[in-house]
Amino acid sequence: MDAPIIPIPHARPRTDYDAVIVGAGLIGLAVAWRAAQRGLRVALADPAPGSGASHAAAGMLAPVTEAHYGEERLLELNLASARRYPQFAAELEDLAGTPSGYAEHGTLAVAFDTGDRAVLNDLAAFHRRLGLGSEPLTGRECRELEPLLSPDVQSGLLVTGDHQVDNRLLIAALLSVVARAHVPLYRESVAELLVERDEATGVRLASGERLTAAHVVLAAGCHSTSIPGLPPGVLPPIRPVKGQILRLSVPSDAAPFLNHTVRGVVRGRQVYLVPRDHGELVVGATVEEQGFDTQVTAGGVYELLRAAHGLVPGIGELPLTEVLAALRPGSPDNAPLLGPTELPGLIAATGHFRHGVLLTPITADAIAEVLETGKLPTEARGFEPQRFETKRSDPRHLEAQRSADRQAEGTRAARP
Repeated sequence: MDAPIIPIPHARPRTDYDAVIVGAGLIGLAVAWRAAQRGLRVALADPAPGSGASHAAAGMLAPVTEAHYGEERLLELNLASARRYPQFAAELEDLAGTPSGYAEHGTLAVAFDTGDRAVLNDLAAFHRRLGLGSEPLTGRECRELEPLLSPDVQSGLLVTGDHQVDNRLLIAALLSVVARAHVPLYRESVAELLVERDEATGVRLASGERLTAAHVVLAAGCHSTSIPGLPPGVLPPIRPVKGQILRLSVPSDAAPFLNHTVRGVVRGRQVYLVPRDHGELVVGATVEEQGFDTQVTAGGVYELLRAAHGLVPGIGELPLTEVLAALRPGSPDNAPLLGPTELPGLIAATGHFRHGVLLTPITADAIAEVLETGKLPTEARGFEPQRFETKRSDPRHLEAQRSADRQAEGTRAARP
């Protein structure tokens, strides 16, 4: 009598990589670095590494001054990541041999008129309730710290724990350490997410080359959920939020122009001015729900300069050296998507909105932990993609995803 046939369980063949990371902005690069440090075989795919929001950002590490009502859980994550920054930056600088631009200058938030002062008072009360470190100042005390502030500034909050990093130096350092770790960087677009037997198995590049992997990490910012081949409903739609930002040059004989990052509300409009040690001043940033539009507008530039000039009139004498717009990735609740998705093998590291630079260290550690152990660390729990309870058959979700897909397709078609 013949022996019974015992079915052999499906086993995936050996893959090219343990993980392919789609997107080589700050998040993708940092994930690749941390994963490689754990001995994992990783690769990156991005046609323009270090561009987009990572390139345009101001580099503020401001969990306290950017704290918002109803975002207490996100605040905890932001604070945890801010605490990791000194060691993260020091380790990166040591390995890369180049600076990261990390600086502990502190942030001064100021109010311009009576209405703005009420907003700042509410923020100070919110800080006290949460036990956050901010020191109320009079207008005169603000000008003692920053002599170039307008005499119309009425009050302020000094937050010594909010720092900054030069995001462009940070990108350069991460590109260096990733190369030193021999992580392949494919400078191509991802044409398709490969899915077999309801499992993510890799990506197909624009050239047609296929990269197989045990895991695929989506770290492509606002383009993360418009990658062809991504099954509907696996992730909530990530929307692009446009930000216009300016860079001015501070002559060497005028330095230091500002000693702190200055954030302000000028007649209801928020603006920030971030001084760099090498003589640059970054002014930003608008928040515009305009789809995938990245055009710089005269109105956006005017509003930024008017608000910044109201706080620091001296900027009118500085050369304007750069004007650009980029797209932040916003999730439905403006908090990041971290960890495994409903599709086995697919991991999210996107949706960071305003906090991509700030959350880089903790995101990199969390995703590297998932890749190695399959478990999301405690500090990142609560930000899993499944928190939205989206289903692949949800018609509202499907329509939102189709809308995002149409916008992305229009953007690709418009490219030269």
